[in-house]
Amino acid sequence: MTQSKSTKDPSEWTVEDSSILYGLDRWGKDYFSINSLGNITVSPKGSPTEKLDLMVLLEELNGRNLKAPLLLRFDDILEDRIKKLREAFTHSISTYNYLGKYQGVFPIKCNHQHHVIDKILRSGRQWNFGLEAGSKAELLIALSLINDPEALLICNGYKDQRYIETAILARQLGKNPIVVIEQFDEVERIISASKKLGAAPLIGIRAKLSSQSNGRWKNSVGEKSKFGLSIPEIINGVKALKSANLLDELTLLHFHLGSQITDIAVLKDALQEAGQIYIELKHLGAPMGYLDVGGGLGVDYDGSQTATPASTNYSLQNYANDVVATIQESCAAHNIKVPTLISESGRAIASHFSILIFNILGTDSNCEEIPKQENQESLAVENLRKTLNTIIAIDKNKDSDIPKFQEAWNDALKFKDDALTAFRLGYIGLPERAKAEQLTWLCAQELARRIPKDKLVTKELEAVNRALAETYYANLSIFRSAPDTWAIEQLFPIMPIHRLNEKPTKLGHFVDLTCDSDGKLERFINNGKVKSLLELHDFKNGSPYWIGMFLGGAYQEVMGNLHNLFGTTNAVHIRLTNNDEYKLDHVIRGNTKADVLKLMEHNPEHLLERLRMASELAIESGKLKINDAQRLLEHLETSLRQITYLHE
Repeated sequence: MTQSKSTKDPSEWTVEDSSILYGLDRWGKDYFSINSLGNITVSPKGSPTEKLDLMVLLEELNGRNLKAPLLLRFDDILEDRIKKLREAFTHSISTYNYLGKYQGVFPIKCNHQHHVIDKILRSGRQWNFGLEAGSKAELLIALSLINDPEALLICNGYKDQRYIETAILARQLGKNPIVVIEQFDEVERIISASKKLGAAPLIGIRAKLSSQSNGRWKNSVGEKSKFGLSIPEIINGVKALKSANLLDELTLLHFHLGSQITDIAVLKDALQEAGQIYIELKHLGAPMGYLDVGGGLGVDYDGSQTATPASTNYSLQNYANDVVATIQESCAAHNIKVPTLISESGRAIASHFSILIFNILGTDSNCEEIPKQENQESLAVENLRKTLNTIIAIDKNKDSDIPKFQEAWNDALKFKDDALTAFRLGYIGLPERAKAEQLTWLCAQELARRIPKDKLVTKELEAVNRALAETYYANLSIFRSAPDTWAIEQLFPIMPIHRLNEKPTKLGHFVDLTCDSDGKLERFINNGKVKSLLELHDFKNGSPYWIGMFLGGAYQEVMGNLHNLFGTTNAVHIRLTNNDEYKLDHVIRGNTKADVLKLMEHNPEHLLERLRMASELAIESGKLKINDAQRLLEHLETSLRQITYLHE
């Protein structure tokens, strides 16, 4: 466990210790902190003077019948993220005397929720913030929500004839869609659609860069990447557009390095290459005017500021500086007018605004009492008792006793294996096996109390903590609410949202409600590394224990699935008002059981009718009383109206 750097009595515990332990002081800056009550507070506008206590908020939402698991969406954070992104580019443009401007777009795929996209457009309207669409359905969303004539609509993804025709007609409607050529055969479709309608779209080209990326999405660039045109294809595409008198509509160059760029050096190389391609397109006769650097602006999930998958080795300002300075240098060297810079920074905008809150239903636990000794016990159990007494006798203050710790743990594991072998062969019964397992757990507990926390120990001794770890049963579905933790092992900050003025005394991981062994959270941030166990508090029956998953506002909701028919959770959009007060801007009720049944083509009314008929037959045969049959149907009708998660 990470230790506080304070010089106070080590038996004390403060909220500062919790902030260091969970990394909140690193990844939570600007938005999250801990108050004197030990509760996490949220500063939606990035101001330390305006805060909301999450526990107070949760209690009040519970009074509105909004139960956990619950998504809290802070719209003010969305606005602040857009503002910070804009300010970073504005500062860079001023610093480098860049004679162009920055114009952002939000990729709809990051979060499709209507209220989210509408809020982004409203907040960003003063800067003509637009949208990026990657499918025909997303294009429809963008066309219906963008009402700023200066906002851009970047049209990415695979495009058929109807997609392109829709974009052309939308341009005539007064929108600004730019159709980005992702595959070479789209060139001919654009030409064909333009001839058919007697009008043309604004056109962009996505380039396959030779620059290499890093991290999980490194294959998003390079010659074998999924999208984009190779250099020969770009040349041929320009020729085809020129031949069709459409070259004057080629205004944008686009590239993408993949989501979550962790190393700023990767971006610099790509920008230099893209800058030269942009210049060459100008030389080939295209008017150009826009350079879209794509997405990839990373989020520092663990606060380590390193080029690891859950972090970044650069700040938002570093990112903007490199984009502006590199393109400035490229264009200045060839006396080319600088383009309007576009970024599709979805993750960096949406991640922080959403917090998933879930409650713990219970834990597995071991009895801490030494099993009562019987007259005739198996040799393995006797040996485990002796080993436990040996460990208790070790002086925990002596570093030189670490070899004794190792020897004792090796003995405990060996004797436990002996007991298991004897059980398999039928020499001991279940009670003796239970004693062996309990004594082994007690050996681990006593060792954990004695091993110095600030000393390096062997990997074998690290297994002591794993033996002591508890399983915390979480009221959520990983596959619905945090699919990236399962699919790509994405790390999110996860921690208790209260009791943070108490020292956590347990190590544990979380399992969800689904009937799937992969439905678990057992990878946690650790300042640039990963740990398999999280420091947690003792679970007290009758007292709620609330856990928060932070920085999950991008991708998790739209990519979640209906494993075991667990549906969406309740979600609320919250806005800060005066005097640290708030209002609920929008409430979205989670899927009911009836909702998810309909999605799987089951008719809830037919289901109830079949069960009613079955109950009538049971009544006729005397197997079921009328009152009990009525109670059963009432339970079923109520259950269909409730969300899919557990509640009181």
